[in-house]
Amino acid sequence: MSINTLVLGLQWGDEGKGKIVDALSKDIHAVCRFQGGHNAGHTIKVNNQQTVLHLCPSGALHPNVQCVIGNGVVLSLEALDKELKGLEDLGVSFKNRMHISNACSLILPSHIAIDKVRDKEESIGTTGRGIGPAYEDKVARRAVRFGDLGNIDILKDKVTTLVNYHNKILTNLYGAENFAIDEVLETLNKYKYLYDNYSSDVQDVIYAWSKEDKSILFEGAQGSLLDIDHGTYPYVTSSNTTAGGVSTGTGVGPKFIDKIVGISKAYATRVGEGPFLTELFDENGSMLADRGHEFGATTGRPRRCGWLDLVALKKAVFLNSVTDLCLTKLDVLDAFKSIDVCTAYDEDDLPIFKSFPGWMSETEGISEFDQLPENAKSYIKFIESFIECSISIVSTGPSREQTIYIS
Repeated sequence: MSINTLVLGLQWGDEGKGKIVDALSKDIHAVCRFQGGHNAGHTIKVNNQQTVLHLCPSGALHPNVQCVIGNGVVLSLEALDKELKGLEDLGVSFKNRMHISNACSLILPSHIAIDKVRDKEESIGTTGRGIGPAYEDKVARRAVRFGDLGNIDILKDKVTTLVNYHNKILTNLYGAENFAIDEVLETLNKYKYLYDNYSSDVQDVIYAWSKEDKSILFEGAQGSLLDIDHGTYPYVTSSNTTAGGVSTGTGVGPKFIDKIVGISKAYATRVGEGPFLTELFDENGSMLADRGHEFGATTGRPRRCGWLDLVALKKAVFLNSVTDLCLTKLDVLDAFKSIDVCTAYDEDDLPIFKSFPGWMSETEGISEFDQLPENAKSYIKFIESFIECSISIVSTGPSREQTIYIS
């Protein structure tokens, strides 16, 4: 009997989802990405080779794993072309194993221009890659979609309508330059090979696999606290990063998912603007950033660092119906004499902390729970007890083998 698994982040992204998806992918048939765009970055380290994926599912490095990009993803053809060619240069082949939904909304150059000029005024802290404007056009029912590349007349009509609309926004609201429709069409047609090779009715493909009892892993981007509905609005991304996004982003019902693995760091980080109640501005914060190499995989922006917020984590566990928790980057805490976690907020929404003694010894690379220092075990067990969810995976380093599996 196959098991279908969802892996998603429970914080503000950057929890180490890529490594965990890669590690779990060796035993499954397909990995499906269901939301976000190339504003996400999943870092995978195999045999001392580090690979950062932005659109390809994190199972891509396993040659027998099928790769799916679902309709919930907004697609930059330029970014996808660059990523696929870069992976092919590393010896990764996608022949007969990449499936891209015809319903994916495309990111046009004019989306990127609107994103950049608008964020200068609104200061939401976007990555400037056109993600938000592309989702806006999807919801407004005027998006150009991946399947439109298969019909030049339809593509021209839809691009003309959309770019004319974008030019009005750019000119009238921001005094920015217009885009030539012919140039946008030429840019899109340059990547038509992607449609010719990988276009798919993703829902039908997944349905066929389900009938063959194939195991499927669904992969989210960003994290639950960046969900457009349930995150720290308005400092959020433009898609549903939580478990419900799987159904809308791939076309499968909720009962299709058997196991939901939520990923959390052993501390907390955030990129960009927005509230972060447990953020540290002292030496501890600097140590977390330095030891955790906390820079965005996509943007290179430094991440804000702080102690783990168990109140927010417990809420995310409930929100996503998490069945198993994976705790990553435990080894980053190896050098701390004392480690705090937030267990409540006061009347002014300030965090109330519980302090734990550090273990002051190296955990990197440990692959058995019993080999962990006693203080590390106590820290893990307290988290597990507080959030009322079993911790089944602990990551002690960036490589596949630096992982503890707890039965």
